[in-house]
Amino acid sequence: MEVPDKGLILGVLELKEGEDMEEVKTITKRQLVKDLRELGLSQGQTVMLHASIKSIGPQIEGGPKTVLDALFEILTESGTVMMLVGWKDNPYNLFAADFQDDIDQWPEDKCRKFYESSPAFDPEHSLADVGIMGAMTEHFRSYPGSIRSRHPLGYAAVGKLAQYVLKDQQWNYREGKGSPLEKLCELGGKVLLLGSSTANVTLLHFAENLADVPNKIIVRYKMPIILDGKRTWKEFEEYRFTNGIVPWPDDYFKTIVDSYLEKGNGKRGKVGMARSYLFDANDLNSFSVNWMEGNFCNLQETDQ
Repeated sequence: MEVPDKGLILGVLELKEGEDMEEVKTITKRQLVKDLRELGLSQGQTVMLHASIKSIGPQIEGGPKTVLDALFEILTESGTVMMLVGWKDNPYNLFAADFQDDIDQWPEDKCRKFYESSPAFDPEHSLADVGIMGAMTEHFRSYPGSIRSRHPLGYAAVGKLAQYVLKDQQWNYREGKGSPLEKLCELGGKVLLLGSSTANVTLLHFAENLADVPNKIIVRYKMPIILDGKRTWKEFEEYRFTNGIVPWPDDYFKTIVDSYLEKGNGKRGKVGMARSYLFDANDLNSFSVNWMEGNFCNLQETDQ
C-alpha cells in the first residue's frame, strides 16, 4: 500500500495559496539531526524508513542524501536503516499488469513479449521502484554501503545489521515469518515516517501474514531473476499486497495506524517541514494483528 512520492525537488517550489514565504526555507543537516533526536531517534537503533522528500522541505541543503546522512549521524555505525525499494523495471510495471493477472491467458503476441522483453532482476544494479515507492528509495538503494535482498520486490539496508536483516529473504510470502519485517520486530526496531502517509506503513504486511483470518486472498506471479548465473523465470506466491488480504471498504492500513496513534502510541513531531512519526515496530505489529483478527474474522467468504 505504498503511495507514489514525486518528491525529488531540489529547487524552491512555487508557494501554495496561503503559504508564508518565511516558511519556505532551506532545510539543513543540523536541523534534521535536531528534529530526529527530538522525535526519539538514537544511537544503535534499527529503523525502517518511509520518507517523502517533498514533505521534508522544498529545499534540502545537499539534497536527499543529507536526510540519510542526518539519520546515520544519530544512529552511528552501530545502527541500521532498511527500506522497501522494489524494482522499477519489474514486468508488471512495464506491461501495466495486475499481480493477479494470468499472464499465460493473454493474447499470444502480448504474452510472448512479456516473457522475451522483460529484463532480469539484478540486486546490485536494478533501480528502485521510485514511481510506486517514492524518490527516496533510489537514493537509499545507491547510498554508500547499501545492500539489497535477493527478492525483486524486496528491501535495501545500510548499517551494522544490514546483512542479517536481508539474508535469504524468502521467495514466497516475502513479508511473513523469517522476513526482514520479522527481524525488525525481533531487534526491537522502529518504524520512521518522514512526511509519509500512515497508509504507507509496510510493517503491516507482516501483520497480515500473522493474523489468523479466514479466506486471505493469495496472489501468484512470476518475474525473471538471475539464478545460478542464468536468466530464470521464477514463480512467487504471497498474500495479496496491493489491495489487502481481504475485501475491505477503505484503506485499512491508514485506519489501523491512525487508531494506534489515537490511543496515545508512537511519537510524533516535525522533521524539517514534514509531519513525522516514530513507532515501536513490535508493538505496532501486535496492535495490527489484533485489529485485523477483530475486524476481519466475521467477513463472509468471498470469491478469490
